Amino acid sequence: MSQRPLSPHLSIYHFGHTMALSIAHRIAGLWLAAGMCVLVYWLNSLADGEAAYERATTLLSAWYFRVLLFSWLAGFCYHLVNGLRHLVWDAGFGLEKLQARRSAALVVVVALTAFLVATWLFCTLHRGSP
Repeated sequence: MSQRPLSPHLSIYHFGHTMALSIAHRIAGLWLAAGMCVLVYWLNSLADGEAAYERATTLLSAWYFRVLLFSWLAGFCYHLVNGLRHLVWDAGFGLEKLQARRSAALVVVVALTAFLVATWLFCTLHRGSP
């Protein structure tokens, strides 16, 4: 049996900005899928009645779920901004090496800024609720 050749990306590319952001994009997408399962659980508890909603609210109000919520928010911000970068690439712009490096830095800065603003808004708005 002849052995199939491996994709050339394993042997010719070096680990760099674009590869790191691509891997992080995939991880963020998987993490968001896990968060969607929690969202579906919460929405299902709304449909199941008052007792189910009370159980879900109690469980999801725990400090560790708040940590998970902020991690899902960070993943969302990053995945959104990097996804926009990929749409720009699909249009044929920003594919040169220097442009890709600059856009990688821009993705990190914009995603971090969006996360901090969203966190600040969440904490500010949540402070007034019981």
